[in-house]
Amino acid sequence: MQFIDLGAQQARIKDKLDTRIQGVLAHGKYIMGPEVKELEAGLSEFCGARHVLGCANGTDALQLALMALGVGQGDAVFCPSFTFAATAEVVPATGAVPVFVDVDPRTFNIDVSSLERAIEHAKANGLRPTAVIPVDLFGLAADYTAIEAIAAAEGLKILGDSAQGFGATYKGRTTGAIGDIATTSFFPAKPLGCYGDGGAVFTNDDDYAALLESLRVHGKGNDKYDNVRIGLNSRLDTLQAAILLEKLAVYGDEIEARQKVAERYSTELRELVEVPLVPEGQKSVWAQYTLKLRNGQSRTAVQSALSDAGVPSVVYYPMPLHMQTAYKEFPCDPSGLKTSEDLSHRVLSLPMHPYLSADDQGRVIDALKSALQAAVA
Repeated sequence: MQFIDLGAQQARIKDKLDTRIQGVLAHGKYIMGPEVKELEAGLSEFCGARHVLGCANGTDALQLALMALGVGQGDAVFCPSFTFAATAEVVPATGAVPVFVDVDPRTFNIDVSSLERAIEHAKANGLRPTAVIPVDLFGLAADYTAIEAIAAAEGLKILGDSAQGFGATYKGRTTGAIGDIATTSFFPAKPLGCYGDGGAVFTNDDDYAALLESLRVHGKGNDKYDNVRIGLNSRLDTLQAAILLEKLAVYGDEIEARQKVAERYSTELRELVEVPLVPEGQKSVWAQYTLKLRNGQSRTAVQSALSDAGVPSVVYYPMPLHMQTAYKEFPCDPSGLKTSEDLSHRVLSLPMHPYLSADDQGRVIDALKSALQAAVA
């Protein structure tokens, strides 16, 4: 059994992928070819963002966004600690300081009370609160209504990190079109992934879009040999754009298929573990199906039993960022990040993809039930 079965998806669209790839080989425009613009238009239509710009990867997307927002020396950028390192690592690259905040124990996304405390802490330490990076973790949009209220009161820019959550819906809006700027990753394991590295930046602001267009190509002006600012070399390969076009064509169907897998998992497991919460008015794209084990349930033993049964499982994330060597000296919510620390010991992700058969879903559920019975610490 595959944790994420990219082969099943490829089999579904293989002929169209082959045609797309041959088309790129025929015209030979491997960098910023016509498929890149076609993909950007398709992504814009999908999520509702006015401007979409492809780039080399999801980490570059975040860095480009911070550069466009003008983040720099003396600025505080607020990040959840319970996420992948890319969210925070781009902040020092701009000269700014990441300030870590805790997450909600039910949604795994930014805890707005922790954000408020962290903002005051940053001010007290002489930093300028400048931006917040909500992460749409595991496919679920952050609580943008509450974050937007704080951002408006504090003068913060919102950079939505939707590497795992592109296409999720939040109270009638779609991630990608939420925030001053939003980003995503097309890493192969993401819900919408390519066959290499890739990313995109989204905005409804014309000025930000013009800046991003320049920044992703070495800070170019009207000509690529006229560099008007310091930028990056971060262009989306045409071949990856061509692949993503065919994946985007089935993405809506795949999101619905993920809902069915998640619903079955939650229905059959909610009495045994803490299943993930999707608040009213939201729809997750289920990048991961991440549950929480209860006190006394040994994760090591559960994973071992699942492995013995041929069922893969993964821990996202075994250590929050504020405890890691590279980040432990940066400031955080002065009340501590207890939820992030607790989650790192309790979370467990099960196989999740649109092509997970009913039989395999049953195998996962039965294996987990057996593992839980045998793994009480």
